[in-house]
Amino acid sequence: MSTLVTGIGLLVTNDPDQWGHESPLPDADTRSADRLGQIRDAAVVLDGDRISWIGRATAAPAADDAVDLGGAAVIPGFVDSHTHPVFAGERSDEFDARLTGQRYDGGGIRRTMAATRAGSDDHLGAMVDGLLAEMTRQGTTCVEGKTGYGLDLATETRSARVLAGRVDEVTFLGAHVVPPEYAARPDDYVDLVRGPMLEAVREDVSWIDVFCEQGAFDTDQTLAILAAGRDAGLGLRLHAAQLHPTSVIAPAVEMGVAAIDHCTFLSDADVEAIAGSSTVATLLPAAEFSTLQPYPDASRLLAAGATVALATDCNPGTAFTSSMPFCLAIAVREMGMTPAQALWSATAGGAAALRRDDVGVVRVGARADLLALAAPSWLHLFYRPGVPLVSHVWHRGVHHDLSVPSLTF
Repeated sequence: MSTLVTGIGLLVTNDPDQWGHESPLPDADTRSADRLGQIRDAAVVLDGDRISWIGRATAAPAADDAVDLGGAAVIPGFVDSHTHPVFAGERSDEFDARLTGQRYDGGGIRRTMAATRAGSDDHLGAMVDGLLAEMTRQGTTCVEGKTGYGLDLATETRSARVLAGRVDEVTFLGAHVVPPEYAARPDDYVDLVRGPMLEAVREDVSWIDVFCEQGAFDTDQTLAILAAGRDAGLGLRLHAAQLHPTSVIAPAVEMGVAAIDHCTFLSDADVEAIAGSSTVATLLPAAEFSTLQPYPDASRLLAAGATVALATDCNPGTAFTSSMPFCLAIAVREMGMTPAQALWSATAGGAAALRRDDVGVVRVGARADLLALAAPSWLHLFYRPGVPLVSHVWHRGVHHDLSVPSLTF
């Protein structure tokens, strides 16, 4: 069944080669906005779970059904390329402790590990489903989800199976931290991750990830785990430079990691290595908001020519938010991004971090993932922070009408 989505006042396609540029405001940042490929007075036809036509509303073809958005702005669905949605328990007391002076050191992961090991598959699945429903209501239509709160063979395997079929991309993060039972023999745990644990999850995951940080895994351990994942046919991802500088960036880029996430403490050589490669720097502003760490400098990466993505890092300890609009607002206020750069990074940038070209873009043949705002411009995501502006979501062509009224301007 086909649906004509019309009454689009301003459409962001992220396809500038096809659509060029129409500045949303006379004084907008036209240089970075050029990447958004905007069309005024547009329409889109969705056919099943794919986009089949895009153009001016006056030239729109007939379809089986029609939705008139009355002049709303429409953008690609957000692509959240870094989340940890399969877990049990909550850690709000840690957030309170940090706000009263306790420093974040990554130790709370083991607390979630204990609750997750005790959780049933049904309980873990309900948590993932609940978070995905929150994400959909806030315009996220493509989600990467990691294991990493089991840290034993049985629970990592269960976590991967819970995620498979629920999220778009499943990542194996057995190398989140070393669990307590291996504290005195971390290399044995590395062997477990890159051997039996990797083999057990292999059929349910597409990516492997490692937390390379003091108190987690060092550079040599990280590269050994990534190499095992690569040899097993998995794509490579990496948590790095969140709390301290690291020596892992250049060798990880050379190994071909798709994304390095956090990227707070980067040297000039690290920035140069990322900018000269296809590796995406994924920035996670909600983590710094929660941990009170310094925010990464997105403008430094962008000026060097790096591809930047924004993601939520949704997890129970350090970034318990499912809201990409919240992360966009922080990015422009604290990380040196323009609104256009932030919007691109939360859509097309996330797709690049997942090495996908069918999401994060409004293009014929792409997945039918769109969101409409109760506003005439996507700039209202930044202009009106904290306001629930997502009024309609199309996820794989399925329409969710959130009944958010638009103000009259």
